[in-house]
Amino acid sequence: MKKDLYFLVLLIILLIAMDYNFIDGFLIKTFQNGGNERETIFVERIIDGDTIESSMGNVRLLGINCPERGERGYEQAKEYLNERILNKSVALQYGNEEKDKYERILGYIFLEDLNVNLELVEKGYANFYFPSGKDRYYSEFKSAWEKCISNGINLCEKSDNPCGECITLKEFDYSNEIVVLRNICDIDCDLDDWSIKDEGRKKLILNFSLGSLEDKEIMFEDVWTSTGDTLLLRDENERLVLWKSY
Repeated sequence: MKKDLYFLVLLIILLIAMDYNFIDGFLIKTFQNGGNERETIFVERIIDGDTIESSMGNVRLLGINCPERGERGYEQAKEYLNERILNKSVALQYGNEEKDKYERILGYIFLEDLNVNLELVEKGYANFYFPSGKDRYYSEFKSAWEKCISNGINLCEKSDNPCGECITLKEFDYSNEIVVLRNICDIDCDLDDWSIKDEGRKKLILNFSLGSLEDKEIMFEDVWTSTGDTLLLRDENERLVLWKSY
């Protein structure tokens, strides 16, 4: 009992001696990044479909990636945000990291408790995107994407190219960065200007044909992340042929 009492007294002394400012800062930071704490910000400008300018600075919306300027869907995503949140006060919830390498705030935007980031995926204005690893919202965003696929809208619109039903993913070895496509039909398929893309900005434009029952192995370098990613195959009109997540 005496040993336990001595240990308890020593522990109290150590706690008193410690820098409480450091402890408080650490706990606040942890709560912001991992908890439900939200801050109110005012949306001043829509930069693009996944980036806004706010009263706190530029915010990069987490969990999503929208098309780049010049790509199909860019203007639609930007216009949706314009109509949804421009010149409005919204709630910002931080993710696991507060800022990215460009010093943009990273977060989820809520309007009347509705996750605007999630809406963008569900309505097909963005694909889900978790480059730093899957957080607590990952399953919701993946489900939103699957719902979008079922509805076939915007970025989830299915290819109407006859070969869209013929090209399958025979192998996706993301560890060794190998993708194998197969043509399962009895027709030749011209895949010129088709693309393979990850969840983010990396894209490979294809320039080959696949004969009937023919396979094509494609090697990548520094594309597929170890924390999880998605392969998106699109036709020459940027409509979706297939996708695969891990």
